[in-house]
Amino acid sequence: MCGEDGSMSQRMKLFIFLLIINLIVIVIYLVWNHIRRKENLRSVWMKAVMMFLCPVVGPMFVLLSFILFKLFSSQGMDLSDVVFSKDRTENFLRPDEEMERNMVSLEEALEVTDKKSLRTLMLNVIRGDYQNSLSSINLALNSKDSETAHYAASILQDVLNNFRSQVQEKYLLCQEENEQQVENCVNLVEYMNPILEQKVLTDIEQKSMTDKMQEVLQKAWDLDKIRISSTVYEKVCQRLLEIKDYEKCTLWCDRAMEQYPRVLSSYTCQLKLCFSCGNKEKFFQIMQELRSSDIIIDNEETKRNFFSSSVSLLLIMRHLN
Repeated sequence: MCGEDGSMSQRMKLFIFLLIINLIVIVIYLVWNHIRRKENLRSVWMKAVMMFLCPVVGPMFVLLSFILFKLFSSQGMDLSDVVFSKDRTENFLRPDEEMERNMVSLEEALEVTDKKSLRTLMLNVIRGDYQNSLSSINLALNSKDSETAHYAASILQDVLNNFRSQVQEKYLLCQEENEQQVENCVNLVEYMNPILEQKVLTDIEQKSMTDKMQEVLQKAWDLDKIRISSTVYEKVCQRLLEIKDYEKCTLWCDRAMEQYPRVLSSYTCQLKLCFSCGNKEKFFQIMQELRSSDIIIDNEETKRNFFSSSVSLLLIMRHLN
């Protein structure tokens, strides 16, 4: 009996010793990640809880995962033999794993109650290329944290005031009759589009700016339509579609198709217009024309958009009928 008691006592001591070591490892892990600040906080705590609930095995799993990640992420991928279509190959850039692990959308962050974290994220957005994040910043105007809302309002006011000023200057240049007039008109369309597509203006100003965009493009088209690219046609069509100016959108869709009949964007503009207008017959007619053409659709996102639009249109038409 004494021998058995001694054996059990030793096992208990060993178990307690392992628990203490396990706890020390968890503390070291938390401190290490706090110093590095390279991993998402939620991920760090989830791993810490797992290590606590699974002594020895948990830390070994985390360590092994870290080693494997470092081992494989440091090796590039050879995609030279991967072909997605007959004459095309696509080049892929390996993403920044650290950035992706820590990336949190501003929309999600607005739901966080931690004001300090929210303000820090807002400051990071300000330091970056925030002109492409205006729609997200616009949401921060309704933040419960007054300082965050102030940051957002200040950014939007500065950017939009500068945008209005630049549009006015560039618009005046478009009125000058010289060799650069067509280029100036096209440049103004290209300049306005990134802001307008984020829909941070009031409905009235959004419509006014879109009308101005269409106006200068009309001037460029009258002077020399050959210098208008398919992407510029697409941008104007999309902005007109958003303000539901279907008449002018139809005009520019037809012009795009006439000038660029072998370009995918000419078809997508027509499809979006038909979808918005609920024109089922023409929608599937254009789909058939696209299918019969020699245009190769090798972009998975484009395929999904076509499919979802077709299904949505069918459901809408059935509901109306």
